[in-house]
Amino acid sequence: MALIRSSQAGIGMTSLRTRERMLTRLREQGIKDEVVLSAISAIPRHIFVDEALSIRAYEDVSLPIGFGQTISQPYIVARMSELLRNDQPLQKVLEIGTGCGYQTAVLSKISKEVYSVERIRPLVMKARGHLRELKCINVKLDHADGNMGLPQLAPFDAIIVTAAASHIPQDLLDQLVIGGRLVIPVGTDEQVLHLVERISQAEYRQTKLEPVKFVPLLGGTS
Repeated sequence: MALIRSSQAGIGMTSLRTRERMLTRLREQGIKDEVVLSAISAIPRHIFVDEALSIRAYEDVSLPIGFGQTISQPYIVARMSELLRNDQPLQKVLEIGTGCGYQTAVLSKISKEVYSVERIRPLVMKARGHLRELKCINVKLDHADGNMGLPQLAPFDAIIVTAAASHIPQDLLDQLVIGGRLVIPVGTDEQVLHLVERISQAEYRQTKLEPVKFVPLLGGTS
């Protein structure tokens, strides 16, 4: 009898069925971008969480991944991805906060190139393993302080920040192409998801969207 790798087996034969239920729920929650939904359908979320939590992998909840960090709930991943895409193909995306690599994997399906920065080295190593397993060959990870972005690789079509900032960093705004989009949670006690669009060299349009809850965006590396 052939053995199935535990990471791919996840919660057994129900994983595909539970993924379909997750997609149905995302549509009911207002996610309309079929490119994003297809990407989420293609990524097995259960491999990004500890085996003990795999039975909850497709629930609409964030889950701990160690080091005081979490994997975002599927709705937030889908919502932020949809905002980034704006029904347009993405060429080059910057992600601040790789975490376990789940959002990164989704981005790899909707963008030609993904550059992701993570400040916690063990999470970088864990994410690399997951992304290698899924053959996400268009992703490059960097162990660094994400507050500064990656100016040496700018500009980017889109930038996504997966931790809550106290303010919108000008360094990240400067790295957007004209017409580019930044999606970022902002706030301390009360956090709100923000969309910032670069209108011209010096002009930006900012939209406050909905309450969210993320771990804080910190500086430095560990």
